[in-house]
Amino acid sequence: MIQKFLAKFFLAPFALLYGIGVSLRDFFYRKGLLKGYRFNVPVISVGNLSVGGAGKTPHIEYLIRLLKDYLHIATLSRGYKRKTKGYLEVKSKHNAEDVGDEPLQFKRKYGDDITVTVSESRAFGIPEIIATYPETQAILLDDAFQHRAVEPGLNILLTEYGKPFTRDQLLPVGRLREWRSAYQRADIIIVTKCPPQMDAAEKEAFITEINPFPHQKIFFSYYEYGKPYYLFNPRYNLKLEEDLDVLLISAIANTEYLVNYLAEKVDLVRDLNYEDHHYFTAFDVDRLKKIFDNMKKSKKAIMTTEKDAMRLELHRDFLVEKKMPIFVLPVEVRFHFDEGEKFNADLKEFLLNFR
Repeated sequence: MIQKFLAKFFLAPFALLYGIGVSLRDFFYRKGLLKGYRFNVPVISVGNLSVGGAGKTPHIEYLIRLLKDYLHIATLSRGYKRKTKGYLEVKSKHNAEDVGDEPLQFKRKYGDDITVTVSESRAFGIPEIIATYPETQAILLDDAFQHRAVEPGLNILLTEYGKPFTRDQLLPVGRLREWRSAYQRADIIIVTKCPPQMDAAEKEAFITEINPFPHQKIFFSYYEYGKPYYLFNPRYNLKLEEDLDVLLISAIANTEYLVNYLAEKVDLVRDLNYEDHHYFTAFDVDRLKKIFDNMKKSKKAIMTTEKDAMRLELHRDFLVEKKMPIFVLPVEVRFHFDEGEKFNADLKEFLLNFR
């Protein structure tokens, strides 16, 4: 406790300097000294105030599934930690190093139903999408809440149930990329990774804590996991049973929600976690094999997330040669309090009324 207090005390001046920089940038945008561009295509931004862990990827996928059968949609991401530069359209043949793990996941799952692109500059990427695919009817921006160079038509802010922005502090003391007050830019706020069971009293307490502006709507979402499938052949599924031991390998910002889910389904969960978006090395996968081989129980498996699967796939030859049973756990977003249809209706209303 004392060490944590001292760390925050010594980091506080850096957080203040960071906050001053953030405030100046915000001032420049509000006064028009820095310009945010609007486009004649509906742009929906999904982002958060904190660093990682709020569930942007599953929520983007929710929007993809909702819209892809009715509209020509495109996604635009930065392509975090990719080894390429500039604007690039994502193809299924690419790997995570080419385009980043999340964009590749979108393309592999939804194929020709959507256009998937990456660009460090959203303001440059959007015109490229429109020029190449003039039939595009909506663009989904991944992790773009802080990218003020584009003014989205609809701004969706995610905040994690266990670590809401209201209880966080600016970097480097906390995890916030902006002051808490930046939430006022959001049109919709989604409290993510809620427990599967949540009562109305919790809902009202959260709404009171966030204190939304009149123009803002708040929703509460949770994850529903599907059947784990074999990394290199999705036709093969794994049943989660009480006598199964699982070695979880992941590089996501927060594994607590996932570990808790698995712990209720299997006998033992061992969590092998790396920093967010970590590219697994040959040493990492060799270590994975050694740890797995040393697990005593005969009924055992390796589990990973869909996003991590994109990066593990870079070691396909080794994993196949060693016959490592790596299964991918798919996830989908669901809304509490039967408000999924209300969220869908609000989204459709935005699209229908877009000018």
